[in-house]
Amino acid sequence: MIALNSISFLWPQLLWLLFILPLLCGIYLFTNIRYHHAQTFGQPRLSGPKSRTRWRNTIVAALILIGLALLILSLARPRAALLLPTRLDSIMVAIDTSGSMAATDIAPSRIEAAQATIKKFIGAQPPNMKVGVVTIASTAAIAQAPTTDRDDLYRTIESLPLQAGSAVGSGILIALSELITGSGLDVQKILTESNRSTGPTDSGQPLDLTPRPKAALRVPPGSNKSAAIVLISDGQSNFGPDPLKMAQLAADFGVRIYTVGMGTPEGVVLKAQGVSMRVKLDEALLKNISELTLGNYYRATNDMDLTSIYQSLSKTIRLERHQVTEVSAIFLALSVLFLLIAALISINHRGRII
Repeated sequence: MIALNSISFLWPQLLWLLFILPLLCGIYLFTNIRYHHAQTFGQPRLSGPKSRTRWRNTIVAALILIGLALLILSLARPRAALLLPTRLDSIMVAIDTSGSMAATDIAPSRIEAAQATIKKFIGAQPPNMKVGVVTIASTAAIAQAPTTDRDDLYRTIESLPLQAGSAVGSGILIALSELITGSGLDVQKILTESNRSTGPTDSGQPLDLTPRPKAALRVPPGSNKSAAIVLISDGQSNFGPDPLKMAQLAADFGVRIYTVGMGTPEGVVLKAQGVSMRVKLDEALLKNISELTLGNYYRATNDMDLTSIYQSLSKTIRLERHQVTEVSAIFLALSVLFLLIAALISINHRGRII
């Protein structure tokens, strides 16, 4: 599939030849009108077989013009990014189950809307694709290991409890460790070190606790075609490791993170245990996570947004943009096809091509 918005031309100057087509169209209309005027002068209005012949000639002319237009486009050597099916094997859905997800700025609530969206998203995936679920509160945990059993996944999603706190970084780390088996990631060590202060070392430089995979395991961001993470959150994170460092870790393993922001920037006032606080959507964090990993960010503020998100997300995950490729042959083949159809119609009814 061609990404139409990515089309460019190596020889764009040849596109000026397209201006010949309106001239040819005008010549055809002028001669056609004069011919039929001469044929029907003083006679009753065209009807029946003559009228059908006139329409058939018009269709043939239109097909020829389209064929010529495609031929000119092929001469200009078009290039485009090709969208081809991925071979994703597993997806981890990391869902925020912090107390702020009870906010009602998305009806009926952020968490209920997220649950409905996840179920639709999972239902749209191929039956052989494994999907797992990670919950994110003050800690992150695997609620469902990757599986193809949709009923187990639906039951897991329907029974997600809300808890205090939000550790988005931990959620990314847990999802990543489940996807990249044999990566050597010491999850417990990373979580423990994230609680240490980054004070200066003996050399006076800050202590860098950013986890990185071994050089042999590092790949370009977005290059892992077998796994992906879908992070659904309002962007608030107050526990665990830095979410951006965990996103960088995912990028080092080539895993894309697709983020879905739940809520509105203005937020709502949420009351819990006698305390009131305004909970807002933190888009900046979610956008940075997706950008680091070459994923996409989606914002959900109402039911219509959520419907379009799960449809777009399903399509995006199944298709990936490949490098820009010259597609002149495709335009040339379409040109030949249109011209051939026009010739066949003309030969069938007139015994000649033109």
